[in-house]
Amino acid sequence: MVRLRILEILKEQNHTKYWLYKQLDLSYQNFNRMVMNQTSSIHFENLDKLSKILNCPVGDLFEKK
Repeated sequence: MVRLRILEILKEQNHTKYWLYKQLDLSYQNFNRMVMNQTSSIHFENLDKLSKILNCPVGDLFEKK
């Protein structure tokens, strides 16, 4: 199983979930599902935004469990 490690990255960078929410411009419901790993798909455009906002390669956003 693959999961996003957004919360871990935010903690490492001393950012809050709210900060990221404001940067991404998504509905809170969709944002929260993505951050909490409760979604089965993510648009490439959102992965690209996450990568740029968090200043990390797309591959760093994922972890295999």
